[in-house]
Amino acid sequence: MRITSAGAVAFILAYRNHKKLRRYTIGRYPEFSATSARERARKLREGLRDGKDPIEQKHQSDADPTFAELAEQYLAAKVHKRAGSLRNDRGNIRRLLPELGKDQVKAISQRRIEKLHRDLKATPYHANRMLALLSTMFNLAIKRGWRIDNPAKGIVKFHEDRRERWLTVEELGRLDRALNEYHDQNAADVIRMLLLTGSRRGEVLQADWTQFDLVRGIWTKPSHHTKQNKTEHVPLSDAALALLRRMKPEPSGPLFPGAKGCPTRVTLRRPWMQICKAAGLATEVKLKGKKRMLTRHKPTLRIHDLRHTYASHLVSNGASLQIVGKLLGHTRTQTTERYAHVTDEALRNATNQFGGILVAAGKKKK
Repeated sequence: MRITSAGAVAFILAYRNHKKLRRYTIGRYPEFSATSARERARKLREGLRDGKDPIEQKHQSDADPTFAELAEQYLAAKVHKRAGSLRNDRGNIRRLLPELGKDQVKAISQRRIEKLHRDLKATPYHANRMLALLSTMFNLAIKRGWRIDNPAKGIVKFHEDRRERWLTVEELGRLDRALNEYHDQNAADVIRMLLLTGSRRGEVLQADWTQFDLVRGIWTKPSHHTKQNKTEHVPLSDAALALLRRMKPEPSGPLFPGAKGCPTRVTLRRPWMQICKAAGLATEVKLKGKKRMLTRHKPTLRIHDLRHTYASHLVSNGASLQIVGKLLGHTRTQTTERYAHVTDEALRNATNQFGGILVAAGKKKK
């Protein structure tokens, strides 16, 4: 037992390793009683007989990788991930680092992950994406030999209400007028291209003129731009071709060049908000400023909903789910089946036509 000049009491295990005297601090009183300290010393001596030096093990434990190091390894391994997904991962990791950054990877428990997930219950979609990211990161930790299990596995995800939003014909008309009147027609053309092709935002923003064959009317999307990492050959509508020809095709170069040294445009946040506001597709929200309440406008639909709009109107006008799935680049039929209820509505409208015919026939007889 060691007693300092300040009166602090600690229990010490003295032992020899390779004839060298070493002292290992078991713990302080009253956290450890004399009885519990003796029991701990007995177990440590059993480990010494098996070649386990407690001081060496402590130093090794202190050198174990932290969650911050795991985050660095993960982002380095995912450098070829799609730009949008990688940006989301970086944002989620920035939110996790204050909570987990200094913790050793092997010391993070499932209870800790459950609490992090539970604290985000108000935003179930975000909570589930965070959980999925952690699960992938801990799988990498297992491959690196940093731990033997995945603490994010087995945690039940929150229920997510699938968002189904697309523009009606009347809303499409308002959006078209807002696009025509918008001061930045380069940004307006990005939105037109998204709407006319049903493509993902990243596919359009990263598109290059060399991908388009305006004679055959084909857009060849390279595999590194598509979500499925698969080259896609997408037929273009007459309206999409007219848009591209109006944009004055170049032999090569980005479809939508960026500003301030960026090769391509990287964001549509401000144009999208302003266009939605002009089209009556935004709601007012109140934000607390430093001195007063501020009024801002929030779009009632996402840019990705343009893709849903494209697919839903095709299906409602008779296009099969198989054809729509190919146009959208879906590799699984289950993904396209979210539009099956739109097919039912188209069939209902068709059968209603016979009801109208029958009613009209009855009136003629009278």
